[in-house]
Formats: sequence, structure tokens, C-alpha cells
Amino acid sequence: QVQLVESGGGTVQAGGSLRLSCAASGRAFSRNVMGWFRQAPGKERELVAVIGHSAAFTYYPDSVKGRFTISRDDAKNTVYLQMNSLRPEDTAVYYCAARDPRSSVYDLREEIYDYWGQGTQVTVSS
Repeated sequence: QVQLVESGGGTVQAGGSLRLSCAASGRAFSRNVMGWFRQAPGKERELVAVIGHSAAFTYYPDSVKGRFTISRDDAKNTVYLQMNSLRPEDTAVYYCAARDPRSSVYDLREEIYDYWGQGTQVTVSS
């Protein structure tokens, strides 16, 4: 069993930065594939970043590429999402998710994630 707790959300002006953290409990964190997702009001949840085992693989959709950076500190059982050049359209609840590596790290489907955090609100004002 893995528990995930996000922190670091808040309100920031457009062009600003925030760093989200996701602290994980449980064993074998370093083997897990970790993802960050977000859901804006009235929209479906979408993937914003993935990081694989040992950070050898990362993925970003075009909407955040070059602005967001995912990283992990396996010694601290924590994954981070550095968000720069924030835009009002980045406003959403951001969720941390974890899955074991039984599926390919290139499998980006949301439904294969086993564990989810409670979410943290990010609001970007114009």
C-alpha cells in the first residue's frame, strides 16, 4: 500500500512559479513510476508529467513542455513538479499518482495508476 500526500499548491500570478511536492509512504518507492495529473473545473483529468524508475524517463505533453519539470528524490520518497511561466489555463487541482512498473514506462494511460493523492489546488491569476 502506498499513500501519497501533495503539498505546495497556492495562488500565483501569471508568469510566476510554484513547486509541488508529493511525499510517498510505503516500500519500493524507487521502483514506482510517478505521475502528476491535473483537473480543471468542467474538464477531464489530464496527465502533465511522468517520471520513471531512476528518472531515466520523463514525459510532458506539449501544453507544459519547457515550463514544467518533474523530478524525484528516492532517498526522501518524494516527487516534485516545478512549474514555471504559469498561465491562467494551468489553474486546476493537481494530483500525484503512483504505479508499479509492471507496465511499460511508456504507457501513459491514467487508469493503470494504482495510488492517488488527495490533490492540491493551483490557481493562476491573470
